[in-house]
Amino acid sequence: MWRGTLFRDRREAGERLIPLLAPLGLKDALVYGLLRGGIAVAAPVAEGLKVPLLPFLVRKLGVPWQPELGFGALAEGADAPVLNRDIVAGCGLDPDDIATVETHERHELERRQALYLAGLRRPEPRGRAVILVDDGLATGVSARAALRSLRGQGASPLILAIPVAPASSIASLEGECDRIVCAEISDIPAGIGGCYADFHQLEDEEVLAILRGAGKEAP
Repeated sequence: MWRGTLFRDRREAGERLIPLLAPLGLKDALVYGLLRGGIAVAAPVAEGLKVPLLPFLVRKLGVPWQPELGFGALAEGADAPVLNRDIVAGCGLDPDDIATVETHERHELERRQALYLAGLRRPEPRGRAVILVDDGLATGVSARAALRSLRGQGASPLILAIPVAPASSIASLEGECDRIVCAEISDIPAGIGGCYADFHQLEDEEVLAILRGAGKEAP
């Protein structure tokens, strides 16, 4: 059921996740924040759980004439994007449409990789508990791409933590991770942004400031 604004800002949303994650008793965990908005939710989670905060790069592939509608996503290190075949078919996207968007977003992903990951030593997730954090789920395609990448790197157990998501989006991702933690299961007719009083777009400097605050090197 839609109840309008649920969070003051991304930090408050992250704080709402801490009491849901702490009882899991995860040992030697890593918290990954999906860049860019997810990192601002992940920061208080990492602080509250006293574990490293790490950035994770993923780029949504938006329908050319409706960019906010993601038909796929490209995760760092992936050779190919994860596609939502229903949206691809429903929008009539052909291989050239997909390739054009993918090329553009791959360039942006590489730019962000050079900016955000320069000098950052990230521990291997293999054999460690990993919490992937985003600021909410719409279609869930970005989270799906990131979860598959982290699973492929050996993260175990793998937990997705989000402040808000519709029940249908949560159900669609249940096979991609070991557990999904969500503070508010709710329809989002106004989009994820409509769930926040402050949902400004994070710029590069704000992301870098969050990462500097968390420490440039993870243990």
